[in-house]
Amino acid sequence: MTVDLVVHNCTVVTPAGRTPDSGIAVEDGTIVAVGKSDRLPDADRLLDGEGNVLVPGIVDCHIHNREPGLEYKEDWESATRAAAAGGVTTVVGMPNTDPVIDRPEHLELKFDRGEASAHVDFQSYVVVTSENLELIPDLDEAGALGYKIFLGSTVGDVPPPNDGEILEAMEQIRETGKRLGFHEENGEIIDHYTEQFKTAGKNDPIDHSHSRPVIAEQEAVERMLTFAEETGVKVHMFHVSSGSAAEAVARGKDRGIDVTAETCPHYLWFTEEVMREKGNPARIQPPIRDAEEQAKLWDVGIDEGAIDSIATDHAPHTPEEKKVDDPFGNTWDAISGFVGLETEVPALLTFVDQGRLTLEEWVRRHSTRPAQIWGLYPKKGSLQVGTDADVAIVDPDLEWTLEDSDELHSKNCVTPFVGESFTGKAVSTVVRGEVVYEDGDVVGESGYGTRVDVDDV
Repeated sequence: MTVDLVVHNCTVVTPAGRTPDSGIAVEDGTIVAVGKSDRLPDADRLLDGEGNVLVPGIVDCHIHNREPGLEYKEDWESATRAAAAGGVTTVVGMPNTDPVIDRPEHLELKFDRGEASAHVDFQSYVVVTSENLELIPDLDEAGALGYKIFLGSTVGDVPPPNDGEILEAMEQIRETGKRLGFHEENGEIIDHYTEQFKTAGKNDPIDHSHSRPVIAEQEAVERMLTFAEETGVKVHMFHVSSGSAAEAVARGKDRGIDVTAETCPHYLWFTEEVMREKGNPARIQPPIRDAEEQAKLWDVGIDEGAIDSIATDHAPHTPEEKKVDDPFGNTWDAISGFVGLETEVPALLTFVDQGRLTLEEWVRRHSTRPAQIWGLYPKKGSLQVGTDADVAIVDPDLEWTLEDSDELHSKNCVTPFVGESFTGKAVSTVVRGEVVYEDGDVVGESGYGTRVDVDDV
């Protein structure tokens, strides 16, 4: 028997453990064997892992690909090019685009654009507002992965429903069986402090962070958990930035609520001192927290398990929007968000090198668990025979520094990770049996990526 592809000479790592000198065999885009290198079949193509680590492809369930409507920032092609270069094989786009993804025809447009240009596989959330509650069943039928409500101000200024409408939406979403995620910040608290700070002339980058205090995040988590407990809907907390919010999630889990949560590499890597060191390029919503909250996020979120998954909140903006030429200028003139698809694996592998995570824990939170949360598993996030042959090969010992954002593949590449040093990096990426990244180059074709059909997992 000769198969299409064999990846060999790797240490294969899954949440269940690691197996040295092993690999996978692939036929017609699916895994047909996993085992020791010398037991794998002959292949039309051999990919030598050179002793590196092979893991299920990373599943990033939180990116802003900006298409449709905001292609000057990013699009499906450029976002998924960056994903391929970062070891990410599946991405999920956020719905705050132009138009917002709030009705079936807008979701279809987003899917069609992805089919035309993506390098890796993809899906999309749909947004819930006061204007589309009656469309929740139709959006399910249209193939949305899940639903999202923006509780606090965000790029695109998508207004949240009121609390009564949120309860109504939860009841409808419960019937679909899908999950509802939140940008969990209390908008009234943020608006109050933002206006107060502007009036007082508090215009430094750190003032933006302090205008969105931890209590705004914690209260939003607690309120949505109370609503979820009442309605029985499955909920998810995106981009948890603080230990206090992670504690709230843990309390919800203890109460038996079906709640999952993610955090992002930047919340685990930086403290709010980065705002004083790097300024507006590090501005993000929710903001990067102080050292005490970060330590609690590690303790409660990672070590004790309140945080289920890792994602980037990859959010490209132009250098002009990020005030790169004036990083410590008036923060209210800057915009929030930065890219992350090519630094997430290096950041997490660096934590592994530091002993903060094991390889198995990293894979669970960065591939397997996000796929499970959003109904993509085992097609994505596993190395099971019969599933999509999505893998990343990483060099866990490679020491390197991101010297310049121009090294990255997004359309706009502003990130506070410039100047940071890492141990570990993706060296090859395979999507459904096709090598899309190797030897430092994206080699996969634009348009090869496809929508993951959530009804066919």
